[in-house]
Amino acid sequence: MHEGNSRRGSRQVTQPRSLPAVPNPESRHPMKPTSMHMSFLTALKKGSDLEKAIATAALIFRNSSDPDGKLGKATAKNLLQTQFRNFTEGQETKSNYQDILSELEEHTENKLDFEDFMILLLSVTVMSDLLQDIWSAKNDK
Repeated sequence: MHEGNSRRGSRQVTQPRSLPAVPNPESRHPMKPTSMHMSFLTALKKGSDLEKAIATAALIFRNSSDPDGKLGKATAKNLLQTQFRNFTEGQETKSNYQDILSELEEHTENKLDFEDFMILLLSVTVMSDLLQDIWSAKNDK
């Protein structure tokens, strides 16, 4: 996969980039570099694009989660709207997307674990217009 942006129609498609070198300063879990952490990052640089993508999702989850490793629903909704906006753009009128947002707004005392978070991301991805653009671009080759 190539880094950078490409245009498809009137919509900007952003390609995944390398993992962020510096953790989010608003992180609830400040990362303290340890030898294990440094060796992990060094090994990950050699990883595939898919491995980097999953590792990035895991790091974002960890940096956004509570000390007990759970993600509040309001935080999950915020992550969808800020970190996943290319996939959520244009979904506001779709009933499946509205159902997902409603679920995140209800029963806010319930929290998401990492598995729930990944299922949430995959659910939004599958229904997104961006995924359809990706499939179309692949077929145009």
